[in-house]
Amino acid sequence: MLEDIKTSIEKLISLYETQKQRADSLAAELEACRAEVQAGKARIQDLDAQIDNLKLQYAFSGAGDPAEAKARITKLIREIDRCIKLLES
Repeated sequence: MLEDIKTSIEKLISLYETQKQRADSLAAELEACRAEVQAGKARIQDLDAQIDNLKLQYAFSGAGDPAEAKARITKLIREIDRCIKLLES
């Protein structure tokens, strides 16, 4: 009976260690995925900024629609005004 208890405890310890290793592995994988997602978000922001810059360049190149250029400038002015208000508060 004592030997059975000892064997059961050893099995439990072994299972615990296996599960702990698995949890550590999954935690590392999760951290890697989070870093990858963060890098993806940063890339998206960078690409969005590039798109905005290209739209602005196109609007000011004279080849674009004047109404579109005016709308873009108005949007930029609103954004600048919003930033100024945030800085003042």
